Order: sequence, then C-alpha cells, then structure tokens
Amino acid sequence: MWVFLLSPDNVPFVAALVLMLLIGVVEALGLGGGLAVGEGVEGLDGDVNVETPSLLSWINVGRLPLLMLVVVFLFAFGMTGLFGQRLVAAVIGQPGPWFLAAPLAFAVALPVTRVFGRGVARIMPRDETSAVSRDSLVGRVAVIVTGEAAQASAAQARVRDEHGQVHYVMVEPDNAADVFTQGSSVLLVRHAGAKYFAIHNTSVSLRDAAV
Repeated sequence: MWVFLLSPDNVPFVAALVLMLLIGVVEALGLGGGLAVGEGVEGLDGDVNVETPSLLSWINVGRLPLLMLVVVFLFAFGMTGLFGQRLVAAVIGQPGPWFLAAPLAFAVALPVTRVFGRGVARIMPRDETSAVSRDSLVGRVAVIVTGEAAQASAAQARVRDEHGQVHYVMVEPDNAADVFTQGSSVLLVRHAGAKYFAIHNTSVSLRDAAV
C-alpha cells in the first residue's frame, strides 16, 4: 500500500488529501487565520451572480463557504485519482502517468463538488445568497470566518442582509494599520467591486447582533 501511495505518479492525489487534512486540523484548532484562502481569489464573495453561467457559479461558489468547497474538491480529486490509479495498476501493473491521471481526476472532482454544494445548499436555505445589491451590505456587521484580513490581503467574512439571509464576502481593513483575525466582528463601510472594506466593530449592541 505504501509503495503504491508513494509512487511519483500518485503525488498530486496524496498531496490533495494531505492538504485537506491539514486544513481540517488547522480549522479544528481555531487557527484558520493562517490559511491564505482569500489570496488570489479576492474577487469571489457571496454576491456571485448565480444566474450568470460560469465555472464558479456552477460549483456553487457564493452559496456556500469557499473553504468548504475547497475541502470537498480536494477530497474528490484525491480519492478519484487514487481509485483510478489503483484500477490502472491492477491492469498494467503500475499506476498511470500523473499528467494523464490528474486531468481525469480533476474532471470528475468538479461535478462531485457541484453535486455536494447543491445538496448542502438545499438543506441550508438560510445560507443561500439572495439577489441583493452589494451596496445594501454596506453598514452591516460581518464576522471574519476564514483567513486573516490585512492591507492587500482579504479574508472571507459572513454577513446577514436585510432579509436575514447570509452572504460570504471578501473583506480588507479600511485602515491600513488594522488586522482582522478569524472571529473578529467588523463593520462594512464601503466596497470596491466584489471586495468590501471594514473597520473594527466597537459597538457591543451591534456585535451581539452579528451573525
């Protein structure tokens, strides 16, 4: 088994599963602020227009927390790849080339992530994205749920709109010196496209009302 897992052609799939486990451990320990999930995806938030066809909306980005979908994708990619390589090894005596197996596993992992996302979104109706304007979220309280927000480094936050529905948005501090750690309560003061800027929420009453 170890010889199979450590085969160079299985490295992408084992690495995906290891990364998935590391994310789980870090989140379980409450150290999610160390995850740079927001890096490179600052344009993604809960305000994704799910009516506009795109790969991101197809896999339900915007309906569920981004980190949840990342974990599901890593699991699907890793397990599909290893299962496929095991079948290939049973036939030809060794795993197939990784550069052929990885695209196939990727193609399978995407629809698996989509199916999972649709299923969970249906049983979590209050967390679905409603068709509200981005401006309507300005002035509302949000809570940092994934990553650490600093200048030029957005983190994912959860905010409830006027209809009581939850959105996941990318947030940066409005003041360059501020840093928002996971669990911080912040006040959204403006947005630039899909990215919001916030200040520390110092109001006890507003903090108690945060999602």
